[in-house]
Amino acid sequence: MEEFHKVRRLPPYVFEQVNRLKASARSRGADIIDLGMGNPDLPTPKAIVDKLCEVVRDPRTHRYSSSRGIPGLRRAQANYYQRRFGVKLNPDTQVVATLGSKEGFANMAQAITAPGDVILCPNPTYPIHAFGFIMSGGVIRSLQVEPDDGFIPAVERGIRHSIPKPLALILNYPSNPTALVASLDFYKDVVAFAKKNDIIILSDLAYSEIYFDGNPPPSVLQVPGAIDVCVEFTSMSKTFSMPGWRMGFAVGNERLIAALTRVKSYLDYGAFTPIQVAAAHALNGDGADIEEVREVYHKRRDVMVDSFTRAGWTIPAPAASMFAWAPIPEQFRQLGSLEFSKLLIEHADVAVAPGIGFGEHGDDFVRVALVENEHRIRQAARNIKRFLASTAKQPNNVVPLTARR
Repeated sequence: MEEFHKVRRLPPYVFEQVNRLKASARSRGADIIDLGMGNPDLPTPKAIVDKLCEVVRDPRTHRYSSSRGIPGLRRAQANYYQRRFGVKLNPDTQVVATLGSKEGFANMAQAITAPGDVILCPNPTYPIHAFGFIMSGGVIRSLQVEPDDGFIPAVERGIRHSIPKPLALILNYPSNPTALVASLDFYKDVVAFAKKNDIIILSDLAYSEIYFDGNPPPSVLQVPGAIDVCVEFTSMSKTFSMPGWRMGFAVGNERLIAALTRVKSYLDYGAFTPIQVAAAHALNGDGADIEEVREVYHKRRDVMVDSFTRAGWTIPAPAASMFAWAPIPEQFRQLGSLEFSKLLIEHADVAVAPGIGFGEHGDDFVRVALVENEHRIRQAARNIKRFLASTAKQPNNVVPLTARR
């Protein structure tokens, strides 16, 4: 039977191939150290869980909630932006709660995309940035760019060679998967460019609080006038170790927020009210929980960079996010990221995310997540060291099982 139109537009999910291999190895008793999915292993802070338990005992909170977010939650998010970025938001018109930033992005795509609309999107990037629009009938023009002096010229070329003129530009800094961070000066240039060319900016700031070396990433909304053209998405998942709670936000331009809010009103009733109350409690906290989470990832980053380098695989230290964007060792580069990821599972009991899953320009890299404790990260490095040593002696014995015929 022929696949449905929207399903046909989606490529094979490469991460699923790695997941199947990982599950198969575990079924054989292998102890796989999983550094693939960005799934935080840290517990949600106790005070947030306690607030959830307190509120859930009230049967009145068991009814349908508010799709756009309860007022206290929207006020808490607006207050967070005021404290963290110095950005003043109207919680009634410029803030909407989403079921995670991923779902928020996909719903925004549905809200603003007409068939054939062109979206400018960095490559590599987090998959929903592109596929949310593809599933909504849009067309992606990929840009192999970094947040530097080459960004605006690349976007200019994208506009020049796009028919119709692009509707929106996607930003994601700190980036998933590359961990690159943008400066406020960069955002000023991008906002000026977007206004000049009448383009919407959609910024994914999910990793705003996971940063190292004392340099908090800025928000594009800190640029004066950015709110005229921009919506920004954030998430509770990484900041407060709440991935399964599915709580995020979109903030910014009133017209775009209104469109997203209307679409959401047809699709969901909002997160469970006790979750929204607990999320507001987290946002209104003193920041100590955020600092603890940040410090854990900072230590893990340093352990990973040091131990992997000692093992023979040099990985650049990320300035932010919970990921390292690791170039594939030269001797395996010709295999591509998917086959190299399979090798690591089969011969080193280590799972990573193949860079090809984030776009064709990511195929020389793999994404390594800081989601295991320091002991397990060091164990992964020891496993990789043995693997690299064995391949140096017997290079013909490391063809992935799935590639053997």
